[in-house]
Amino acid sequence: MTSKAITVEQYIAELPEDRKKPITELRKVIKKNLPKGFKEGMGYGMIGYVVPHSIYPPGYHCTPELPLPFISIASQKNFIAVYHMYVYGDAKLAKWFIDEYAKLSIGKLDMGKSCIRFKNPEKIPYKLIGELSSKITVDDWIEVYEKNLKR
Repeated sequence: MTSKAITVEQYIAELPEDRKKPITELRKVIKKNLPKGFKEGMGYGMIGYVVPHSIYPPGYHCTPELPLPFISIASQKNFIAVYHMYVYGDAKLAKWFIDEYAKLSIGKLDMGKSCIRFKNPEKIPYKLIGELSSKITVDDWIEVYEKNLKR
């Protein structure tokens, strides 16, 4: 469900009641754990955490006028999604997340290349999402992004 919300607060206010708490909690845990330099805002109809142009002037290669996306969270039709671009670009981090998720014994992981889907909001591993959010600095992300862009 793509939102036309201009602000994060507006996005959350427009959510169905059963999605407000989990999205708010994801936002809180990501903001608490994200290294310095990332900026919160709206992008692609989702709450996003990006590398601002003040740090990375080229922006996102697909749409250079937009900042470089890193993590996004969204309430989709049938699930809540966490989009983590570094997981897509780094097999080691993806393996770490998959292994840590398995240790929680909360069910089968539903994960695409950069999308982690949660159909049951009660099973969102907030602490693990916080850990994932803390692992990559702005400089780490820019380095991996540029390396993968040149392929």
